[in-house]
Amino acid sequence: MTEYIELLKREVKPAFGCTEPIALAFAAAKAAELLGVRPDHIHGRLSGNIIKNAKSVTIPNSEGRTGIYYSLILGTLVGTAAKELEVLEDLTHDQVVEADRLFEADYCDIELAEGVENLFIEVTAVAGEHTSKVIVQNTHTTISYAEKDGEVLIALSAEEVAKHSMELCFDSCYEFASTVDAKELEDILGPQLDLNMAIAEEGMKNNYGSNIGKLIISNSSSIADKARAYAAAGSDARMDGCSMPVMINCGSGNQGITLSVPIMMYAKEYGIDRDHTLRSLALANVLALYIKQYIGRLSAYCGVVSAASATAAGVAFLLNESKEVVWETLSNALAGTSGVVCDGAKASCAMKIGMSLGNSLLAYTQAKTDNSFKAGQGIVKEDIDHTVQTVATIAREGMKQTDVVILETMLEK
Repeated sequence: MTEYIELLKREVKPAFGCTEPIALAFAAAKAAELLGVRPDHIHGRLSGNIIKNAKSVTIPNSEGRTGIYYSLILGTLVGTAAKELEVLEDLTHDQVVEADRLFEADYCDIELAEGVENLFIEVTAVAGEHTSKVIVQNTHTTISYAEKDGEVLIALSAEEVAKHSMELCFDSCYEFASTVDAKELEDILGPQLDLNMAIAEEGMKNNYGSNIGKLIISNSSSIADKARAYAAAGSDARMDGCSMPVMINCGSGNQGITLSVPIMMYAKEYGIDRDHTLRSLALANVLALYIKQYIGRLSAYCGVVSAASATAAGVAFLLNESKEVVWETLSNALAGTSGVVCDGAKASCAMKIGMSLGNSLLAYTQAKTDNSFKAGQGIVKEDIDHTVQTVATIAREGMKQTDVVILETMLEK
């Protein structure tokens, strides 16, 4: 039980802005901090998935600035590395103006890092004869290596980088959610419900991105469509630079929104008490982490698809369905939508959230009406753990070349 609580504490935490550009800012802030002065120049070596996810998204408080270069530059200007994924929270207009000047002056350059993990950021900062280097990998705030003027300050082994990983399975996730004391969840998951619902409401009130949330709800006001509309609206706002914080899951704000907003909407609709709502959200969060432990944090597989699948299972649990219906919901959802590609963080993430949640909530209806997909039909296996592992193999191994082609396409001018 304690191990799961610690897992949630590590993975469900606040982030100010989309996590890939913020991770870039965090790494740059740390490199500048080690240097002790503002760098004269910074250089980034980045994995393809970091480039893909940071390329197009709007940086909060940046007055509309987007992308990799600005993320790194702003990190050196304003960043306090101790704030981790909230590193750009105090960004000012003057700093944005200075970032514009540095951008035009080629203050920063980047290159693609080959043969590294999907989540890999290396920032080298130079000031006169002094240099610093920081490497972030595996998670958005794990500094695996740091040096100043050639002196190694941090050098984690592969085991140390991955030290917090734990093997999950469906039964253990379900057992945790069924037996955990909800009081232990309030401080961790209460903010996920409250903060993520707040940005969803903001997305519905004002114009952000392509207004996918508003478009969904304009056609239907069913609880399923309201749930997916509000989740999509949260992403509309987040991807368009809204400065409100979000509680993430597996390093992703969009996944955190996808997991929490629909459960909050269903809980309100059906008058579910706070304790059971928190346990249901706990199940959704750990199931999402369970799926991603095999897929990896960044890949060609769209993360909101796996998150939405876990969310629908959480909704089934919230509405007191049987364990069989909960796992069949997860299986149906994964079978129906797996294969949606990730082409980076940007406005269309909201559409993928809406689509994935729509499919996943249909998968719940399938399960509770005894219409689930059967083992042997496509990628569906005899038990849910085998199905999850199959989906992960397709995502991790089968979609490797897909990831390369997506990146090449995105880098075309």
